[in-house]
Amino acid sequence: MIEQHGSAIWKGSLKEGGGTVTTKSGALSGLDYTFATRFEGKKGTNPEELIGAAHAACYAMFLSALMSGEGITPEAVEATSTVSLDPSTEGSPTVTKAHLDVTVKAGAPEDKLRDLAEKAKAGCPISKLLKAEVTMDLTIG
Repeated sequence: MIEQHGSAIWKGSLKEGGGTVTTKSGALSGLDYTFATRFEGKKGTNPEELIGAAHAACYAMFLSALMSGEGITPEAVEATSTVSLDPSTEGSPTVTKAHLDVTVKAGAPEDKLRDLAEKAKAGCPISKLLKAEVTMDLTIG
């Protein structure tokens, strides 16, 4: 089994405090995040942005694998995952969905690419991890 990890440290109160995020690989090291970066649109990162990046990366890689299995070599798979956080959910803020915007450039029939794109949306490990609705818009070409 492959295991990876990220870690976070938070110091202080929710609104006045702050934290850092670090990944095992060191790709992120002490990256700052705060209440303002998460809930007030201030510059900096937040958990939903990081989940979106992970989802987009996982999806693009998985779609490429499915295409390769069909003998299709993509010129490019571009994916963006927008993760929606509803701060007004009773009890605590809730991630309500992740929406994929995908552009595929590949020499293959459009119906085949659409079929593989849907399979990747359902089968990508991060899509499976997310308990929220996962939606997608696909652009080919």
